[in-house]
Amino acid sequence: MFKFADELGPFKIIHVYEPSVGLKAVLVVDNVARGPAIGGVRIAPDVSTEECFRLARAMTLKNAAADLSYGGGKVVIYGDPKMPLEKKSQILRALASALRYTEEYIFAPDMGTDEVCMACIKDEIGRVVGLPCEVGGIPLDEVGATGWGLFHATEVALQYCDFELKGARVAVQGFGAVGKHAARFLTRKGAVLVGAADSQGTIHDLEGLDVDTLIRLKREGKSVLDYPGGEKLGCDEILSVPCDIWIPAARPDVINEGNVHLLKAKLVVEGANIPVTEGAEKILYEKGILYVPDFIANAGGVICAASEYQGATRCTAFGSIEEKVRGNTEQVLEAAKTKGILPREAAVELAVKRIKRAMRYRRWSIFSSAPGFV
Repeated sequence: MFKFADELGPFKIIHVYEPSVGLKAVLVVDNVARGPAIGGVRIAPDVSTEECFRLARAMTLKNAAADLSYGGGKVVIYGDPKMPLEKKSQILRALASALRYTEEYIFAPDMGTDEVCMACIKDEIGRVVGLPCEVGGIPLDEVGATGWGLFHATEVALQYCDFELKGARVAVQGFGAVGKHAARFLTRKGAVLVGAADSQGTIHDLEGLDVDTLIRLKREGKSVLDYPGGEKLGCDEILSVPCDIWIPAARPDVINEGNVHLLKAKLVVEGANIPVTEGAEKILYEKGILYVPDFIANAGGVICAASEYQGATRCTAFGSIEEKVRGNTEQVLEAAKTKGILPREAAVELAVKRIKRAMRYRRWSIFSSAPGFV
């Protein structure tokens, strides 16, 4: 871990192994200077500890940029995200029990986990956000909290572009909990969805795709490839779909130095965590393609989660998402324009300044009293 450690963290890395239920997992708590770490539980077969750290760091920056009183963390459970719910429930309950006294970390949903999964964790230890409304939560994926934030980040970013939202062509990579809601909110304001991709492939139609039909197909457990009409393409061909706005809402590092030249967009709004490598972001900047960094654009989910944890209503949470995401997007893009720096550099500068200020005023090291967090 020391090869990627820096002055901000990670604060703690815990590997969990429980062979009786097939649990293998890693928790990275990156920084807790501003408060306990909120971060999602991801189920995937192929995430390294270093990538888990990068995801946790993205949460640290995201929470600080959103001016939330929380740090950043991430859990990765090694396995198939489509495993049967009964098996998933066993593994999540075992994980929650193993991390019962790691009070620096608050569980949240991520790729492969949802509100039902979070209810299992609540039943075990109670330290969780993103719950079903039946048990007092705001179901983040169901209401589209992250997608709502992406919509507002896009609206603000368009002030720095030469086209309007009405009639703008949108392509979404990862038509899941984040991507489908981003598409829904954007098309309601006049944008046209021309491409959507999931793990099975890409559906493309320059005349426009019906978002409600795609959402229904996904709800039925089908693929975007089951859409009636349009052109069927491979998964990665979403990169080269001609569009104005491109939204990566799937895995990390999907745009890199080797494929960024395929992108045919004017604006990239990062819906996933770390979906674009730093090198690729520099190339986008040099090509005049504006982008909104992940932890600025996709903060809606964690803002909603923090609101839920503090007992707020869905209406209040959505108002907070709109205010914070719009304000941060404007601040970051204006700073990037004024200073002549990358949007990510401006975003990191904003977040790190807030983290370091907290580190000066709070005992947050390993010698701190963890139970004081919650």
